[in-house]
Amino acid sequence: MKINIITGGSRGLGKSMALNLAEQGQDSIITYNSRKADADAVVKEIVARGRKAVALQLDVSKPESFDAFAAQVKAALAQTWKRDTFDHLVNNAGIGAPGPIASASEETFDQLMTIHLKAPFFLTQKLLPLMTDGGRIINVSSGLARFSYPAYAPYAMMKGGIEVFTRYLAKELGPRRISANTLAPGAIATDFGGGAVRDNAAFRSQLSEQTALGRVGEADDIGALAAAMLSDDFRWVNGQRIEASGGLFL
Repeated sequence: MKINIITGGSRGLGKSMALNLAEQGQDSIITYNSRKADADAVVKEIVARGRKAVALQLDVSKPESFDAFAAQVKAALAQTWKRDTFDHLVNNAGIGAPGPIASASEETFDQLMTIHLKAPFFLTQKLLPLMTDGGRIINVSSGLARFSYPAYAPYAMMKGGIEVFTRYLAKELGPRRISANTLAPGAIATDFGGGAVRDNAAFRSQLSEQTALGRVGEADDIGALAAAMLSDDFRWVNGQRIEASGGLFL
């Protein structure tokens, strides 16, 4: 039985990951920032599938809180699973803050850097002592690290950094048999970034026309892939970038 930690698991991609992993027979600790009711609802859905789950509060914009969070994880593992380690970490939590380079503020840039670059680095660092040897890490990136779309420069820069971080994790954690891979979604119809892909019909149509499979992605497209990446079938893949975009901007 495997235990996952999925940041940002109360909604969107993280929720779909947790539910798909439950269907696969895996348990999860999901984190939420402010949506406790949503996180509790995800826990109930996981339990309804016959698996165990815990929701913990975590603000990834505050790395100074990561020591306390690691202590909460340790307590949850002991109380719910009678274990002192977990198996898989998915660095998924994030925000979208689009805007052109010409008007980007230093405040927004720093916020994106903390949430998308600094947080995954130091959260992983704090949790590694609790991860079992032979575990796995997924860092969520974006198709925007491969193609360029106006107004997303700071966000894409951070995701590019995460992809480099993934390769270094794979190299440095090899002696512990811990693998690390990047999952890079394309345009997905969730509430991320204000729900632009989901709610703006013209934008959605434009992206669909530029996608080889003729549509934008849904949360379950990514959740199912994350579950596959954390299955035994993915055991020999390490240090790789897996893009799930349906063939966007090929």
